Amino acid sequence: MKKLLGAAVAAVATVGVWAVPAEAASAVQIYRVYYDSPGKDTRSNTSLNGEWVQLFNTSRTSRQLRGYSLRDRTGYTYTFGTFTLKGRKSVYVHTGSGTNTATQRYWGRRSYVWNNTGDKAYLRYNGSTLDTCSWGSGGSSTYC
Repeated sequence: MKKLLGAAVAAVATVGVWAVPAEAASAVQIYRVYYDSPGKDTRSNTSLNGEWVQLFNTSRTSRQLRGYSLRDRTGYTYTFGTFTLKGRKSVYVHTGSGTNTATQRYWGRRSYVWNNTGDKAYLRYNGSTLDTCSWGSGGSSTYC
């Protein structure tokens, strides 16, 4: 949400000249990352699914996410197939396995992706970075 506010402020007129942001904010953004699943890191599917990234569609219009991807600094990448995220709705991408729904997607990994001691999540589309979210050590999740 803060990115939309920043883009709106950048577009405010200054001395009769409109300032246009160099890069418009993506409608789909990383909202929260839960990088340290609750309890011990046992690599059980329950523990793996306790690690997730929440994406939020800030627009009122549905967005097709085919070609969008999430990745970490190491390069582990989740790529969306045919999937539509409705307007003003979220989708959670879990690290482990499960049944994909309109609000929950599953990476199908058997090991953790997001580092508890610090990492960076990238939301990309066709090779271009749309949004990022970083964190350091401490805590278990971060709002982006």
